[in-house]
Amino acid sequence: MKNLSIYIHIPFCDHKCIYCDFYSLISYENVDSYLKALKKEINYYSKLYSKDSRIISIFFGGGTPSYMEPGYISELIETIRSKFNLAEDAEITLETNPGTVSSEKLSKFKMSGVNRLSVGVQSFDENELKFLTRIHNAETAEKTILDAAEVGFENISLDLIFNLPKQTKVILKRNLEKATTLPIKHISAYSLILERGTILNKMVIDGKVEIQDSDYDADLYEFTIDYLMSKGFLQYEVSNFAFKGYECVHNNSYWRYINYLGLGTSSHSFIDGVRWWNVSSLKMYLEMINNKGFAKINQEILSLDEKINEYIMLALRSSGLDKVDFQNRFESDWLMKKNCELIKLKQNGFLHEDDKFIKFTGKGYALCDEILVNLL
Repeated sequence: MKNLSIYIHIPFCDHKCIYCDFYSLISYENVDSYLKALKKEINYYSKLYSKDSRIISIFFGGGTPSYMEPGYISELIETIRSKFNLAEDAEITLETNPGTVSSEKLSKFKMSGVNRLSVGVQSFDENELKFLTRIHNAETAEKTILDAAEVGFENISLDLIFNLPKQTKVILKRNLEKATTLPIKHISAYSLILERGTILNKMVIDGKVEIQDSDYDADLYEFTIDYLMSKGFLQYEVSNFAFKGYECVHNNSYWRYINYLGLGTSSHSFIDGVRWWNVSSLKMYLEMINNKGFAKINQEILSLDEKINEYIMLALRSSGLDKVDFQNRFESDWLMKKNCELIKLKQNGFLHEDDKFIKFTGKGYALCDEILVNLL
């Protein structure tokens, strides 16, 4: 039986942040219709994949899933449980924005089956939160995490963004210090990225905001790695850090080439070498689900070379290339062909290799995109 992870996109938001490029809607007009459509989509794919699949994770992303009522999330979890083989220890994550949940609501989410929270803090600096147009302040962010721990959530993650305009190393250090004093097990730390079509991108084009250069970004990134590792966090992916045993099961499905099924608007799926994605428009999604049971807008079937390159890229960006698994999957001579290049990378301190894995060092993670372009 193959492991399968499920992603469910909840597109509804109370507010669109200036840096966000995910598909979201500042409207709750079709919330009920969307729930019905998601249940139909779950039913459609269960007929294709439930017999030989074991669900190891469910991830509610958005949008702002925590704006939904706990009963809404509970219905979706129970629909999956009734249609698929949901593992007893499956990780069930809910993206949660401070300012959208009370202690009581968090408790109800936990009772619904959610066992992991990913809290979108982004910063504990008030000026940075205002710049990002977040709806919460630092106090609310801290309270959300403390409330979650109080009601029984053991597995809590938070997101931080670094290299914001005018961010100094002092501000970043304060953010990291505050984060690591809270009862969390996981941190996702991302560099601010300009995405086309966002409000922030237009502000930069118009000269209203200046983004700090790549060298400064790399310096802050290396500082983040060193600081979090000094606090006992292990870096298991370019942007993700966790205490041992609390690595995100769902994200590891993406990075370790495990099958995943995306449900809802704009979601992506990857099963047995075929990748497909859903339509983004909510109106079109609802029409397609009601007419056909699915909302796939396009797909691609990967060639062997594409699979090999993608596997290597994802593995090296995360917890490392498992040499045995790689050979069992592809029977490829890639490692032998690239031996000289890999030796140079090890000699220069970018890679570490043992009997089982080839893995980036902290120095390698900082330059991973450039290294991978040259390798692949």
